Amino acid sequence: MDKSKVIKSHLSPCRGLEARRRWCRAAARPAVLVITVSVVAALLMAVVLFGVRLTPSGGNSSSWVSAGVRDVLKAVSNNQDTAGPLATVPDPRDRLLGGLLSPDFDETSCHSRYRALLYRRPSMHAISSYLVSALRRYESLHRRCGPGTPAYVRAVERLREPPNASATSSSSAECSYLVWNPIEGLGNRMLTITSGFLYALLTDRVLLLHSGGGDALDDLFCEPFPGSTWILPADEDFPIRDMGKLNGGHHESLRAVLRRGDDPGVAPWLYIHLRHDYSKVHQDQQFFCEDMQAQLQRVPWLVFQSDNYFVPGLFLNPGHERELARMFPRRDAVFHHLGRYLFHPSNTVWGMVTRYHDEYFAKADERVGIQVRKFGWAPISTDELYGQILNCSQREGILPVPNAATGGSEGQPAKQKAVLVVSLHGEYSEKLRDLYRKNGSTGRETVSVYQPTHLGAQRSGEQHHNQKALAEMVLLSFSDAVVTSAVSTFGYVGQGLAGLRPWVLMSPVDRKAPDAPCRRAATMEPCFHAPPRYDCRAKANGDAGRILRHVRHCEDFPQGVQLVE
Repeated sequence: MDKSKVIKSHLSPCRGLEARRRWCRAAARPAVLVITVSVVAALLMAVVLFGVRLTPSGGNSSSWVSAGVRDVLKAVSNNQDTAGPLATVPDPRDRLLGGLLSPDFDETSCHSRYRALLYRRPSMHAISSYLVSALRRYESLHRRCGPGTPAYVRAVERLREPPNASATSSSSAECSYLVWNPIEGLGNRMLTITSGFLYALLTDRVLLLHSGGGDALDDLFCEPFPGSTWILPADEDFPIRDMGKLNGGHHESLRAVLRRGDDPGVAPWLYIHLRHDYSKVHQDQQFFCEDMQAQLQRVPWLVFQSDNYFVPGLFLNPGHERELARMFPRRDAVFHHLGRYLFHPSNTVWGMVTRYHDEYFAKADERVGIQVRKFGWAPISTDELYGQILNCSQREGILPVPNAATGGSEGQPAKQKAVLVVSLHGEYSEKLRDLYRKNGSTGRETVSVYQPTHLGAQRSGEQHHNQKALAEMVLLSFSDAVVTSAVSTFGYVGQGLAGLRPWVLMSPVDRKAPDAPCRRAATMEPCFHAPPRYDCRAKANGDAGRILRHVRHCEDFPQGVQLVE
């Protein structure tokens, strides 16, 4: 029997459980609004003039595309193609996620690409038709300019030319490139790859990942772009040397070029330093300025390194505003869409994911993810943090209080709740498991607690460690509710792929859990921990969280900013 049919039979999100069937029927049918005649007339006028169809776009069917669509309508009114709806919620059964994914792949080469939707709760976040078109255009660009193509060979040859010759020919380069340089753990890397990809979309560059040695991406992700690769070839003669050693003070960095007073637009290549310490140097921060972007458009090769989700910084640039509004009518779904587009676990990792899921979570009525991370700069004891987790999850109704629920309807089986704990340490899952085992969870809910690994320490340079970490991120993204640790990029990835606003365990105060143990996040978007302090318009220091309505300071890390709707 075809294994994919077996998976669909048992794991389809709209089959099997009555509550889930009701949820999916509600998600699949249009919401009914009772509105006044004047509002109906206004909507009809919008349909006639713009071809607009309002569609649900939030975490529930009562959340509608509104503020974002207003921005899109302004763009559409300027002689733009208005065929079809501007943004639609994907059908839960659509393996292409509403056009987000390309159909041009062999399914056997990457099992997760078209099967992940069978495990995740259906996304209720609208996808812009303009974003779909932009992704197809990018895929065409990558096929034409990616590694192994004549255009790529010519671009590399230009890098080998003497500096003056390269400067002369750079303006006529047929393809431009953005090279990602790895740093930090897997969560940071996925967030920075996403940020780089969005920048590549906005600037017509080809994104290539520099990978080698302990930083290899082999057997971790499938290729996201059909007919090409996103891996920079390991060429010993590649003209840009020792990329792993680049820093803000390098002779070819944007910082150094600006300090010398040179024109950055004539360089054959430049290094862009976007690590957390860049926010102390205004030359580095000028990367986010509109006038600087106009100059960088003339540079054929940009190499960047970052440990930040710098997507909100791209929204601060007025030159990107129109394109971003059309791609993302909901600003709070950028990583949700781009993450689901880019990151498909390899068949090796997907096998780890599905084996664990099928053994422990497939029969559950509800899946709860709890991601726990401790940081040296925010010390807290194991017992104190465990109490915070329990206080949060029980107060918010995520986990039941043992024995507090007394008997549901007679003859009705208890609800099966499977809890996935993701942590480097095993104490938290052990304590939760013991709690529900010793005290019972009779009545309306039974709780089972699982933890795939407890590796003790982060080892980002080890391939097998990264495979396990990715498998856990993906399992976390299958959750129906998520509790995450403040400031954790691992949690950001899990919540974003799931499309959920998490309950965030707030950072300790004087080694103690705060009075409010957790807070429901205002957005599922990751936090940009080190936003630029340089206000490009004022040409002076400023507050990035006060420039735009939809870029606000993060709840879990007030120095940072994040996208909100």
